[in-house]
Amino acid sequence: MDKCRQHMRFTVGAFLLLRLFDVSAQDSAVVKKDSSWFDKFNAKAEKLFKIIPVPIFSYSSDAGQIFGLAKFNVLNLSKKDTISKPSKLSEVMTFSTKGRINISVATELVFKENKYVVIAYVNYKKQPEYIFGIGNDVTKEGIEQVQYERFKFSATTLRLVAKDFYVGIPFNIASYFNIRPDSASFLIKDSVTGVQGGFCAGVGLDAAYDTRDNRYNPRKGAYVLAVYVYQPSFMSAYEFGKLTVDARKYFTPWLKHVIALQATTTYCTGNVPFYELALLGGDNQMRGYYQGAFRDKVLVDAQVEYRMPVWNIFGVTGWFGTGRVADKYENLAIDGFKFSYGGGLRIRVDSKHDTNMRFDMGFGPGGISGFYINFAEAF
Repeated sequence: MDKCRQHMRFTVGAFLLLRLFDVSAQDSAVVKKDSSWFDKFNAKAEKLFKIIPVPIFSYSSDAGQIFGLAKFNVLNLSKKDTISKPSKLSEVMTFSTKGRINISVATELVFKENKYVVIAYVNYKKQPEYIFGIGNDVTKEGIEQVQYERFKFSATTLRLVAKDFYVGIPFNIASYFNIRPDSASFLIKDSVTGVQGGFCAGVGLDAAYDTRDNRYNPRKGAYVLAVYVYQPSFMSAYEFGKLTVDARKYFTPWLKHVIALQATTTYCTGNVPFYELALLGGDNQMRGYYQGAFRDKVLVDAQVEYRMPVWNIFGVTGWFGTGRVADKYENLAIDGFKFSYGGGLRIRVDSKHDTNMRFDMGFGPGGISGFYINFAEAF
C-alpha cells in the first residue's frame, strides 16, 4: 500500500443511509406536495444531515482501525441580518487503535452585514507525518516517517474597509513536541531546524478581496487572500516569516457549469522549522500528492477545475493542476513542475446554501494517488 495516499475515509454507506430512510413522513414546510419521491426523502435527509455527524472509518497497516465523526454546517448567524453571507462551522475527530488522534475545529463566521469575517482553526494531532525530504528533487523512494504531536491555533478577524475589500490581523500559535524521526533520518544527520520541536507564536497582516456569490460553492466572482505572519524570536523557538497568496476566479459559461481557476504561492524567510515550510499537496491543492511529502521555503501551484451538474443533487468535476517547491523563486525551473489530475463526485447536502459533499480521486505520475472526502468545494 502506498504510504503517500490520504488514509482518511468517511463511511459512505452511513452517509447514504441518511438519504435512504423512510420517506413516508413528509416535511410540508420544505417539500412541495407535487415533489417527486426523491425530492421528498432528500429534503428529509438534508434536515437530518444538519443534526447528525457523519461516521468515519478507515484502516491502514500503520494506523490500524480509525474511528471518528465529522460535522459540517453552513448557517446564518442572525435571522435579522439578511445581508451577511452564510457562516461555516466544521469539526472532525478521529481515533485509531494504534494511538493516533486528530481533532480539528474550523470556523468562518460572518457578522454585521458582511462587515466582519472571523476565520479560525484549532487542531490537536498525534500521528506520524511522511516526508520525502526537503526540496523538489526528492523521491518517494526516500520516504521517512516522523512521529510527532502538535497543537495549533490560528485566527484572524477581517474588517470590511472598502467595497469587497477586507483587512485584518492574523495570529498563530503552534507547539510541536515528542518529535521522533527514524534513527537514520536526514533530520537528525543534518540537524534540520525543528527536529527538537518547539513553540511558535506570530502576528501579521492579511488582506482579502471577495466577490464570490457563494463562499463554499462559488459559480462566479473572484477571491484573493494575502496573509503574512512573522514569528519573532522573543515569541518563538525559531524566528521566521511566512507569506501566502491565494487567488481564485470563477466563470459560468453556460447553464450551471462552472470553470474555476486558482493560483497560490507561499514564501518563507528566516530560520524555518521543517514542519512550517511550504507544503505541496493535500485535499485542496495538488490532489493526489501527500501534503508535505515535498516541502521547501517556496511553493507555487495552480489548477483549473470544471464542475458540471448531472442530475438533481448530483454533479461531477474534473481538474488539472501543476506545482512545485524550491528554496527561492529564482530556482523555480519549468522542468521541475509536478502534475496533478483527477475527478470527483458531488452530492448536495444543503440546498438552502447550495453546499456539496465531495468525493475526489487525484493522481500524479509514478503511481501518486489520493482519495479525499470533504465538505464544500476544494477552492
